[in-house]
Amino acid sequence: MNFSVVLVGAGNMGGAMLRGWISNGMSPTNITVLDPSPSDQMRSILSKNKIWHAENPDGISVPDVLLLAIKPQMMGSVLPTLVELVGENTVVVSVAAGTALSSISDALGDVAAIRVMPNTPSLVLRGMSIGCKNNKTTDEQRDQVNSLMAAIGKIEWVEDEKLIDAVTAVSGSGPAYVFHLAECMAMAGVKAGLPDKLAMTLAIETVSGAGELLRQSEDTPATLRKNVTSPNGTTAAALEVLMRENNGMCELFEEAIMAAKKRSEELS
Repeated sequence: MNFSVVLVGAGNMGGAMLRGWISNGMSPTNITVLDPSPSDQMRSILSKNKIWHAENPDGISVPDVLLLAIKPQMMGSVLPTLVELVGENTVVVSVAAGTALSSISDALGDVAAIRVMPNTPSLVLRGMSIGCKNNKTTDEQRDQVNSLMAAIGKIEWVEDEKLIDAVTAVSGSGPAYVFHLAECMAMAGVKAGLPDKLAMTLAIETVSGAGELLRQSEDTPATLRKNVTSPNGTTAAALEVLMRENNGMCELFEEAIMAAKKRSEELS
């Protein structure tokens, strides 16, 4: 990754990206962090890796990639302050939910821009990100951003920005669905007679272990499910409830994801 990056925002997602970039061999001299008030932990990371930190844009060289890892509600006030950091060959990247490509162009002009939707497993370098570029973005710029996001997990690309709302509903919000699944399994385990701590341990390890098996296996989720399910066995009895025709798990997830997609459209 032999190109320069200015990372605006040193919160949890920014910190995850920094760790991923450094562990993938990016030179700290190619990175500048712009944040008026990073946490003590982030200051320690910056100091340890000798990454230049700035509290305002003054004196920062125009980068190849200007990556915005700030909260969506801050975007309107922060973007106009970054005009001087956008050069002819700069690509502006937003990882903030609800920030459309047009919002970047409205604030910074007719610039190369990419919108990326990562998710919280990026914090442990197991994220799932989706990118969408505008027509000013070159293949080289797309490749640069691809390498940055691949350092914290997997990235795929879509051509139609409207798909980002569905992406947000599935993978962006998706970790919360999985966390709630673990909560529900643990609570049900307690009602079945298990001690609280044991029920939670069983739920967490089962969800995380099944996820890793799903990731490593070449089989589809449906095949893996069938492999676990013996005819007339305990799993089959549970799945009769979860997969019932009315108000089953698939119907609930469809309703939930459509609600999240609608809300993402409203925020955009």
